[in-house]
Amino acid sequence: MDPPRRTITIDPVTRIEGHAKITIQLDAAGAVETARFHVTEYRGFERFCEGRPFTEMAAITARICGICPVSHLLAAAKTGDKILAVTIPPTAEKLRRLMNLAQLTQSHALSFFHLSSPDFLLGWDSDPARRNVFGLIAADPDLARAGIRLRQFGQGVIEALGGRKIHAAWSVPGGVREPLSEETRRRIQAGLPEAFAITERALGLFKTLLDTQLGEELGVFGNFPSLFLGLVGPGGLWEHHRGAEAGCGIRIVDSAGAVVADGLREDDYASFLAEAVEPWSYLKFPYVRALGPEAGSYRVGPLARLNLCERIGTEQADRELLELRQRGGRVVTASFLYHLARLIEIVACLEQMQQLLDDPTITATHVRARAGVNAHEAVGVSEAPRGTLFHHYRVDDNGLIEAVNLIIATGQNNGAMNRTVTQIARHYLSGVRLTEGLLNRVEAGIRCFDPCLSCSTHAAGQMPLLVELVGADGQLRDVLRRD
Repeated sequence: MDPPRRTITIDPVTRIEGHAKITIQLDAAGAVETARFHVTEYRGFERFCEGRPFTEMAAITARICGICPVSHLLAAAKTGDKILAVTIPPTAEKLRRLMNLAQLTQSHALSFFHLSSPDFLLGWDSDPARRNVFGLIAADPDLARAGIRLRQFGQGVIEALGGRKIHAAWSVPGGVREPLSEETRRRIQAGLPEAFAITERALGLFKTLLDTQLGEELGVFGNFPSLFLGLVGPGGLWEHHRGAEAGCGIRIVDSAGAVVADGLREDDYASFLAEAVEPWSYLKFPYVRALGPEAGSYRVGPLARLNLCERIGTEQADRELLELRQRGGRVVTASFLYHLARLIEIVACLEQMQQLLDDPTITATHVRARAGVNAHEAVGVSEAPRGTLFHHYRVDDNGLIEAVNLIIATGQNNGAMNRTVTQIARHYLSGVRLTEGLLNRVEAGIRCFDPCLSCSTHAAGQMPLLVELVGADGQLRDVLRRD
């Protein structure tokens, strides 16, 4: 009889949005066989949207998550545009882009400063009771305050446009509800210099850490070849909002930089993407259909967007993009550099916000096109902070939802997240003794991707953590507990 495997369970994974656990399977010799990232919550948004008017979908799907409601708001509104078969007014398009840039800024700031920086600023092996944003406040109050201010700026722009920081029902099929006033434009512009200064400070700090302390993490925190998928603009420009229009579309590249597919339309996603399921997780495993679940696994999000584009199109962000590629290659495969990619995208967002706010047409008042149901099926796409987001609706003649499919960025990173925790566990785990630092490194591999599990499974919370290491003979070897 083969000796029993041993299993280490990390439950819950901390400093992410939603509920998940990690299991690490060991063989009788204590070597890591595999590791799995389990999403343990289920919400069912796709089903309970059925029967609702499509015009309500922007407001309903924004409630999927309190961190990235703008992403669903915009994807739902874009799907609604197609059901109406309208071209929205140019100013409405610019205002939607402005809100998405603010969403990327506030979400990336939350991920870098609040969720991830305690690991590399306070230490992987530091006391978990202080390895959090409160510990960061105690250790470096100026940096912690700067992170809060940067996120506050992004949320403030969202509130200025939509009337609320969270769940702003502002972007609607056909455009947006309200135009931008001149006073609000000046107020947002006044906040940009501080936001730039904070981002530049964070970039300098993190690049110094990469050069002096974090070389090992670059090699083992999810460093492997894969495909990358996301939107690109005309001429391969960095893109975050437009779908298959005006030279934009979905691009897929491999880790060598070869373009696997380009100019793909979101309407055709089912022809080039498929989803696998596993019995141990509610989170699906999307992959490129033509290549199969293994070879077709891909990554999305800030690192993917920077790998896909030829350039960003703004001065400072393009300098940072060039430096990123000098560090990691033309296509960066080290998932730990998702953190640097987020900071670079914040620079890009601030520069593009500045450009939009300097455009005299941004305060024009024609911001909505109106029509009835002119199409019974539509797919909208947008780049959420965590990656490419698809909304697919089918409606009846009265505009009532008959079917919904949401393909979420976190789900598209599922294969990569599982490979990442396996790689980290194999590198650090001896099979003899558990340490808090080991477990935190495994969790931190997931935090590189900044997953949003409430979105991906269609409730944030805290539970106690108990990890037991059981030997092949069934005897308890080690226990680690968090209350």
